[in-house]
Amino acid sequence: EVQLVESGGGWVQPGGSLRISCAASGFIFSSYGMSWVRQAPGKGLEWVSGINSGSGDTPYADSVKGRFTISRDNAKNTLYLQMNSLKPEDTAVYHCASKYGLEYSRLRQEYNYWGQGTQVTVSS
Repeated sequence: EVQLVESGGGWVQPGGSLRISCAASGFIFSSYGMSWVRQAPGKGLEWVSGINSGSGDTPYADSVKGRFTISRDNAKNTLYLQMNSLKPEDTAVYHCASKYGLEYSRLRQEYNYWGQGTQVTVSS
């Protein structure tokens, strides 16, 4: 059974940090590009960052650039997102998503698998 399970979300004050994780199972993780996508209350999906199957370039949405860092450990079948200098507008459910092949995707229709998401709340 294919699974993407996010964890590590929670409540944090503005300016704080969190690291969220996505544990993959049931497929060959190292053969998939991965992305983090978020959905804030009442808003649509927003692509946050992506990483190719062998790591390499890691682009970010302008809204998180310089504050978030994506990484992956193919030996542990796990994707990470380190989030620093968090802002209230970062409040959202964060999902990891996979696309078969070397490269990540920014397009929802290209994702093969989705996780259920982890809630991140930034408030004072």
